Amino acid sequence: MSAPRILVVDDERGMRDMLSVLLRRAGFEVTLCEGTAPALTRIANEPPFDVVLTDLLMPDGSGMAVIEAARRRDESTQVIVITAHGSTEHAVEAMRRGAYDFVQKPFRTDELRATIDKALEKRSIVDENRALREQLVQSYRHGPLVGKSAAMQAVAQLVARVASTSTTVLITGESGTGKEVVARALHELGDRRAGPFVAVNCGALPEALMESELFGHERGAFTGASAAKEGLFRAAHGGTLFLDEVAELTPPLQVKLLRALQERRVRPVGADREVEVDTRVVAATNRDVQAELDAGRLRRDLFFRLAVIRIHLPPLRDRPEDIPLLAEHFLRRHATLLGRRLSFSDAALRWLAARDYPGNVRELQNVVERAATLAAGPRIEPADLEHSESAAGRPPGSAQEASMAPATSSALWLRQLERIASNMPTDGVDLDVVLTDVERRLLLAALERTGGNRTAAARLLGTTFRSFRYRLAKHGLASDHGRDETEEPRSG
Repeated sequence: MSAPRILVVDDERGMRDMLSVLLRRAGFEVTLCEGTAPALTRIANEPPFDVVLTDLLMPDGSGMAVIEAARRRDESTQVIVITAHGSTEHAVEAMRRGAYDFVQKPFRTDELRATIDKALEKRSIVDENRALREQLVQSYRHGPLVGKSAAMQAVAQLVARVASTSTTVLITGESGTGKEVVARALHELGDRRAGPFVAVNCGALPEALMESELFGHERGAFTGASAAKEGLFRAAHGGTLFLDEVAELTPPLQVKLLRALQERRVRPVGADREVEVDTRVVAATNRDVQAELDAGRLRRDLFFRLAVIRIHLPPLRDRPEDIPLLAEHFLRRHATLLGRRLSFSDAALRWLAARDYPGNVRELQNVVERAATLAAGPRIEPADLEHSESAAGRPPGSAQEASMAPATSSALWLRQLERIASNMPTDGVDLDVVLTDVERRLLLAALERTGGNRTAAARLLGTTFRSFRYRLAKHGLASDHGRDETEEPRSG
């Protein structure tokens, strides 16, 4: 490992000579500059320095320019200001401009060395975080977040720029375009990735419970509140709260959400005090935002507070060049779950690229996963895709077939889980993918068990009809699977 590089900027020759001897004895590589102008030249034309030691007041300019140039050249470069006694206000301003710390003349050599060591430690942490962020960006580059289309490249670049901020983000786009994937990317690529990622669908919970879900409640606040509840804002403290379908919130709740965002405080139901929260909010909606604003269903002040950064996800039909990349990604992921080696033929990829996907990326994912599950051989052909499509749209047959289907489906995903648990891949698995696959299969199994009756299927899974309907839509199953209790059974 090469020695850390330190740039010393001071117009006093005696100070430069003293620091040169001290730092070189300590094993550092030292570059000396007698003023601002030569320092700016060195910073611009040489590889980034690890640490810069600079005076503030020099005949040819201010050390502030050195600070800004070094930080602009590389954000991980740490600047230590050397300032005269009584110039503390200048040192504070220097730290506001990006300096790491300051030492006052005359300083002790052990004090300076300790400050340099801490600055190098800070640089190491910044470098490590940057490397991790780049690694995470690469990991998303071949997933549903990023395709090779210009539109998705622009989305990826915007996500990378704002991930490490705490700014609220509003994600818009049709159902199935991957809004939650983008929300998770914002969390995983940011400084809050060590904190929790909490997601809630604002349209899936009863209106009467939404305030309690978001902000919590005190014991005895209402009938049934036998214990206090912290709420999702506090559950996501230090992390990210993803509010999916935020336009579904009622006007009174929109007012309370706006206050929580502005004040960074929430008041649990039944409480007489507010509680501070440190939670980043990312929201999403598949509705036409302008239409919602014009109709008064979405408050303009809340919209502007949520949409500090707005990310729009284009529908899959507007980026057909991404279809093969996404299909390959989903096939690799699902083949891992199945413990199989699978690939597409060229004809199968052409078949996929020629289709229209009203359900967007989620529909493409379902098509690929069905084909992977049903394919007889290692190579998926157009016939496998056509067969999987007909299987997805086929109504339940006899009562015996309907009663056997859930057991078959349940056994399939249980075998997958057992296979994964007993033979964990060396690169691990994506837990969200596994759980999403299990949820989708359970939805289908419940519908098959109840002959397509959604109300009965919801009861079978112990959930509300509204939540069950949302989950169907989430998996792209709403349009061709099941019926309400008042509907007649579909005929074969």
